[in-house]
Amino acid sequence: MSSRFLPYETIVTDAVLSLDEDTVLSTTEVDFAFTVWQSFPERIVGYPARSHFWDSNKERWGYTSKWTNDYSMVLTGAAMFHRYYHYLYTHYLPTSLKNMVDQLANCEDILMNFLVSAVTKLPPIKITQKKQYKETMMGQSSRASRWADPDHFAQRQTCMNKFASWFGAMPLVHSQMRLDPVLFKDQVSILRKKYRDIERL
Repeated sequence: MSSRFLPYETIVTDAVLSLDEDTVLSTTEVDFAFTVWQSFPERIVGYPARSHFWDSNKERWGYTSKWTNDYSMVLTGAAMFHRYYHYLYTHYLPTSLKNMVDQLANCEDILMNFLVSAVTKLPPIKITQKKQYKETMMGQSSRASRWADPDHFAQRQTCMNKFASWFGAMPLVHSQMRLDPVLFKDQVSILRKKYRDIERL
C-alpha cells in the first residue's frame, strides 16, 4: 500500500494526482483540482473527505466517514498533492507505521494526511462536493466493497490512534471550507461558467 507514495524518479512534475483504481473523475474535475492546488501547493487538495473526533467515552480518537460540512482529511483516492510528500512519507516516517499500513492493506491515506498536516499545521482543501464519488461507493455491493466492511472501519480507528501516538499529538486540523468553481450552481447562463460539466455530475 505504501508503494503508491514512493518518490519515483519518473515523477517530474511538482503536482501528483493520486487516484484509486475505482475512482471516476472527468478531465474537467482534474483540471479544477489542479487549478486549486496551484494556490495551495503545500496541502492535499481533493474530493472525498473524512473527519476525526475525540471519543470521550473510550478515551481514544475516532474516525468518521459521515458526509458533513466538517472534515480533517481528504482521501488520496481522488486527490492532488506535492511530490515532496512522497519523499517525506518514504524517508521520514518510521518503518513500523509503513509496515502496519502494508500488513493491513489499509490506512495509507490517513497516514499521508497525518504527515501533511504535521508539516503544514493546516487542514487539507476539499473541493466541489463529489456526489458522483459518493454514489459510486454506495452503489457497490456491500460484500465486495471494503468501505462497507466493519473490520475495515475498525482498522482505520486503530490506525488513527497508532499514528497519533507516534506523532505525539493529533496533527489533523478541522475545516469547513469547500472551494467551488466561480458561479457554481448560480442561476446564470452555463456559457458564463468555465467548469460547466462539474454541475452536471
